[in-house]
Amino acid sequence: MTRVPSKIDALAEHWYETLIRLSPEFATSVGSKIGADKLSDLSPAADAHYNAELNRFIVQLRNTEPADEVDIVTKHAMLTQLELENEIFEAKLGERNLNVIASPAQGIRDIFDLSPTDSEEDWQNLAGRMNAVGGALAGYVETLRAGMAHKNTPARRQVKEVAKQVKQLTANKGFFLDFAKSATVNGEELPKSLRKDLRRAAEAATQSYLLFGNFLTGELLDAAKKRDAVGREHYQLASREFLGTTVDLDETYEWGIEELARVTAEQEAVANKIKRGATVEEAIKKLDNDEARKLHGSKALQAWMQNLSDTAIEELGKTHFDIAPELRALECMIAPTNTGGIYYTGPTDDFSRPGRMWWSVPAGVETFATWRETTTVYHEGVPGHHLQVAQAVYNKDALNSWRRNASFSSGHGEGWALYAERLMQDLGFLDDLGDQLGMLDGQRMRAARVVLDIGVHLGQAPTRRQRQVGSRLCARVYGQKRAHGTSIYRL
Repeated sequence: MTRVPSKIDALAEHWYETLIRLSPEFATSVGSKIGADKLSDLSPAADAHYNAELNRFIVQLRNTEPADEVDIVTKHAMLTQLELENEIFEAKLGERNLNVIASPAQGIRDIFDLSPTDSEEDWQNLAGRMNAVGGALAGYVETLRAGMAHKNTPARRQVKEVAKQVKQLTANKGFFLDFAKSATVNGEELPKSLRKDLRRAAEAATQSYLLFGNFLTGELLDAAKKRDAVGREHYQLASREFLGTTVDLDETYEWGIEELARVTAEQEAVANKIKRGATVEEAIKKLDNDEARKLHGSKALQAWMQNLSDTAIEELGKTHFDIAPELRALECMIAPTNTGGIYYTGPTDDFSRPGRMWWSVPAGVETFATWRETTTVYHEGVPGHHLQVAQAVYNKDALNSWRRNASFSSGHGEGWALYAERLMQDLGFLDDLGDQLGMLDGQRMRAARVVLDIGVHLGQAPTRRQRQVGSRLCARVYGQKRAHGTSIYRL
């Protein structure tokens, strides 16, 4: 039954439109044409303007009474998320917002992957958007310099790694020039004047990233903190942002140690089934030497991902889930970057752009092991991120636009995707022992990440037993992932 919008629904719609107005990247991600030729202003002044609008809206929302249980959930979800945004602003975390996965350093480029390219108008917009890269990066640098002035900077390790990403982005002419060169509409070449505009815009965007790289390796690196840790106060804020709730960090650290040991025991049991008496490392070697479990080249990887994803949707749609036709289109993509990340992007609000699973293949990596990554396809696709995110987008009759397109908690989203991996084992899709070991390998890596992350940022001093168990396993998992070209920060 279609929901009759309430006053709180109207407020949610208003804030959703505000996000579209203030963030061209968000607008593009949900399928709006607003700001298609622009990028966000990332300067301190723009951040302050956004926070002022945020606070005015929070007051309105607090003073509006829910009409029903749906409103109660909407109001709670919005206040939880938006009040935390305000806390993060007041704590000046934005001044040190540089990391290897999800900071403006990546976001400015990443939005080009989702930008429409179906018409000459789209490419005209993209010329404008590439010309806007310089301004966006300049505002971002201004914000990072404010952090330098306040001695509130990211860690040197993060700065160095992002500088490497920028170098990849600008090497051998770089992403933007290749992107402009690829411009066609229905296979037809664009008008000469537009091709010229695109080439000039691509050159400008590339030059802007080169200047940004110089800023990173020059000014910011000198000012960056030598310690990786952000400290308990900032980490608690970041934890709340990711989880949507407050957890006892010390208790979670202890849980991580125990979870790491538990998953390791599971993995050792499966390794013994793969080869009697084998260690996990020996079982991995046996699987990696199995030519039937190998893919050669990114085209073969993409085709394998697509086939496995399509099969999962078809089979699960028969028996376990009611999957609408709009959700059955999930595109598996090779990303134009080389960071090693594997990630998902949701569909537009009208499903004109479907959900997509992306693999950013590291430079030089040509061989892929299916036993490691079968579970990844289920995590990113169906029944993982795609089923959850796209189902929310589809549910227009019951949910307002903010709840469908702008409400996300990593604790909820990643929690579901991790559960989805285990669910696929329960449903018989991971009966192959190699695929089981791969699933457990991913689970083990994530448990190790809990221990590493909390331990580093809180400066935990582990007990001797924890050092023996945790450090050894964390190092093995991290080293194994790095050796096979897969980012430990895989989402």
